[in-house]
Amino acid sequence: MPIDPAKAVAAEPRSAEISWDHKDVQLYHLGLGAGTPATDPDELRYTLESRLHVLPSFATVAGAGMGVVGGLSAPGIDIDLTAVLHGGQSITLHRPVPVAGRAVTTSRVAAVHDKGKAAVLVLRSEVADDDGPLWTSDAQIFVRGEGGWGGDRGPSERLELPDREPDKAVERPVREDQALLYRLSGDWNPLHADPEFAELAGFDRPILHGLCTYGMTLKAVVDTMLGGDVARVRSYRTRFAGIVFPGETLRIRMWADEGRVQVTVTAVERDDAPVLAETLVEHS
Repeated sequence: MPIDPAKAVAAEPRSAEISWDHKDVQLYHLGLGAGTPATDPDELRYTLESRLHVLPSFATVAGAGMGVVGGLSAPGIDIDLTAVLHGGQSITLHRPVPVAGRAVTTSRVAAVHDKGKAAVLVLRSEVADDDGPLWTSDAQIFVRGEGGWGGDRGPSERLELPDREPDKAVERPVREDQALLYRLSGDWNPLHADPEFAELAGFDRPILHGLCTYGMTLKAVVDTMLGGDVARVRSYRTRFAGIVFPGETLRIRMWADEGRVQVTVTAVERDDAPVLAETLVEHS
């Protein structure tokens, strides 16, 4: 089997130094569609270095890290990238992400789950600088065709939505070139740019990065429900329930409760096809 769960989980964590500055943060924000309208004071917080704050989902690309693709080269893992899908993502913030920084990221395979027709790898990264922990992130990676060895299926709890209409709903357009811009932040998977590779993976054209949708959604929650204050975000998790094609429109529905906002994201042009599910932002 191309995945050896025991070997993957037992492997020594890998550490690397990462760094970033305001240009990396600005590029990431632009890749999420920030800056429209360009002179809007609320948007300038994402695009102008003298006013810059950092959306916490920047943690998924900061310093390019070892990334998801790097985690897939860990001991005990030998898989075909065309069989890989990003199934979910979570981030826990220990303090606000600085505009510029140097840190050490320590990555490992935290778990391997057997879903029958697929395996799920949990790739964990813990990032700290000289002042202590900054964030912890988990990427859940589905590998089609690699399950069925009788292993632990992993957690199965579901996050149920409130039984009421959403408190807020907004729409966010995805530009035709957005995947091409977003990938400059470090995710070079050809699935998001190369039509021939996308066809090999079963799609009729390149799809948007799930983490781009993830970032766009958090920005919508921060701007709409948290008064534009990125420092209020404590954690953020989602399950990737479907794909997005560049040129589509995201419909983002939000339900607010004490200290948390639950979210669903759908694709408007495809009859509200699910995109993000079981999405939760916890905040101060």
